[in-house]
Amino acid sequence: MRRFAFLLAAALAVTTVLAPNAWAAYPGPGHVTGDIGVHDPSVVKRPGGGYLVAHTGDNISLKTSTDRTAFRNAGSAFPGGAPWTTTYTNGSAHLWAPDISYRNGQYYMYYSASTFGSNRSAIFLATSPSGNSGTWTHRGLVVESRSTDNFNAIDPDLVVDDQGRWWLSFGSFWSGIKLIALNPSTGLRADSTLRALAGRNGGPIEAPNIVKRGNYYYLFVSFDYCCRGADSTYRVMVGRSTTVTGPYRDRNGTDLNSGGGTEILASHGAIHGPGHQDVFADTDHDILVYHYYADNGTPLLGINWLTWTSTGWPAVT
Repeated sequence: MRRFAFLLAAALAVTTVLAPNAWAAYPGPGHVTGDIGVHDPSVVKRPGGGYLVAHTGDNISLKTSTDRTAFRNAGSAFPGGAPWTTTYTNGSAHLWAPDISYRNGQYYMYYSASTFGSNRSAIFLATSPSGNSGTWTHRGLVVESRSTDNFNAIDPDLVVDDQGRWWLSFGSFWSGIKLIALNPSTGLRADSTLRALAGRNGGPIEAPNIVKRGNYYYLFVSFDYCCRGADSTYRVMVGRSTTVTGPYRDRNGTDLNSGGGTEILASHGAIHGPGHQDVFADTDHDILVYHYYADNGTPLLGINWLTWTSTGWPAVT
């Protein structure tokens, strides 16, 4: 009986120790306040100071912050609606997964129009001198996909390479993540070439984000499933390449086109399904922005520092 009691106490002690340690494998999100309900966030540092957030919502939702901690609602990009998108949304105003950046003295925003589970989708471009609600000008269709295609034109991300060439990565499920060349003078598609960057043989992969650090371009993607509240299994994966067009490989050398990917953030404790990541450089650190789900299923803004190991791999801190 005493041996049973000892074993039971030991088992309870192990449980008590292991559960927090398992959760501590990844850090919690940094402290944020205010209006932090977001899905698919993208953040740009404003040249005059502060931050602008664009995220999935009716006519693309906007938020602002002066300090990267307190956030407030800033309306929508298109308060008068975006009728050019309704062919792809079945009439809904809900637009997805914007990518926002500041270049050439103006804001660029690529964003998606689709319906859940469909690859009848499109990515559009808008620009604005200030980024504020109602100041965005529709610049046109960038790329679309149809039900007969083996890719899905959502989740855009703009990257400019070391030679000044513009590229747009995008993709969700189907055959995976794609890359197209853009014309820097218009921001629209430059040619008909469609390059493959990452795929899981039809499995869940989406939300690409490419950044250049040191000698490498890093491709961040989200594996598994979002949009299931606290049951979401999104996780952030990464690979790297010496060229923006790939091939991207994980820490083990596996090509991301062959299902490779090194995990840097996943569910832990009350943080469910972190993903749809966006990386940007700030004055103190590189910053990783993402959404995650609370225990009650609410999607919330996650912000962490992103540091780099001595071997050149990103780590969430």
